[in-house]
Amino acid sequence: MSAALLLGFGVAHAVSDLPGGPAVRQYDLPPPVTRIAVEQQWLHNMMLYICGAIFVAVFGVMFYSIWKHRKSKGVKPADFHESTTVEIVWTVIPFLIVIGMALPATKVVVAQKDTTNADLTIKATGYQWKWGYDYLKGEGEGIAFVSTLDATHRALSDAGTPQGNDYLLKVDQPLVVPVDKKVRIITTANDVIHSFMVPAFGIKQDAIPGFVRDTWFRAEKVGDYYGQCAELCGKEHAYMPIHVKVLSAEDYAAWVTAKQKELQAQADDPSKVWALPDLVARGEKVYNANCAACHMANGKGSGAIKALDGSPVVLSDDKGKQIHVLLNGQNNIMPAWRQLSDTEIAAVITYTKNQWSNKTGQLVQPAEVLAMRK
Repeated sequence: MSAALLLGFGVAHAVSDLPGGPAVRQYDLPPPVTRIAVEQQWLHNMMLYICGAIFVAVFGVMFYSIWKHRKSKGVKPADFHESTTVEIVWTVIPFLIVIGMALPATKVVVAQKDTTNADLTIKATGYQWKWGYDYLKGEGEGIAFVSTLDATHRALSDAGTPQGNDYLLKVDQPLVVPVDKKVRIITTANDVIHSFMVPAFGIKQDAIPGFVRDTWFRAEKVGDYYGQCAELCGKEHAYMPIHVKVLSAEDYAAWVTAKQKELQAQADDPSKVWALPDLVARGEKVYNANCAACHMANGKGSGAIKALDGSPVVLSDDKGKQIHVLLNGQNNIMPAWRQLSDTEIAAVITYTKNQWSNKTGQLVQPAEVLAMRK
């Protein structure tokens, strides 16, 4: 037992401050990196000083009166009541104190709720027990991923051997945002109530199933910042941390490009089985980017370019005919489109088979394209 206690003592003292996260023996709010967090810290200190001064004044007068005018010294108590002066003083002074505290606090609260004119909008969805992030508006729009506790930290917890300054705060995919940009966070939940909190940003917003709430921040310094779900949400509440990585504008743009390519590669997995609506939506984008210049947006074609609307090849139950055309071209007019991925070809074929008057209900899976490509 003694050895275990000594081991625990050594581990505890081996931990150092985590920049952007908790600090050892922390007694103050974390270093702020947003203007809102700065104002919150100022309010905290102001309220503390005012309350401290009131405490000293009230109890000082009380204890002085008890000691100076105690009965053992033969002091006779004053005999007066209903003093108008006293009534006015102890009404006006607290009123002025409360107003002096309320005005700056109200200003900060109003600023906290102003989520307009955001440069980037991200939806944070709480799950038991992880966070889902969807980039809804701004640079990176369309990016979506789920952030979970790093598997190595879960293993450390299961083994009862905590290690590292970021213990139970490391995630597999952090939320990435640009510096000096207003980021609006829309919160909701999929199961129970969660709460999105990053102390260094001065934000804490509940995520409630069936409801949409929002908050915002503008990080003024690049770096890594940590938070946690701040609402008791089940047995693994301690295992859904928040890691926000703030990058420079250039690094964020590079991250967006890399992330979009990564997600594109995942989406283009030829073994993935697609639903008809998703494949049609993907095919519309491919068609507008590659096919509409010749076949027209309405699918009617032009001159030597054959129409796709009502085309026998498109309407045919034999999906291989149209796959063959896209892979190999036709009549020296239609070029081969082998540079498109299997998913893109399957999507654009599915789109043409279900667009305009071609309501066939047919869909082509990427695996079918891959089989004919070989």
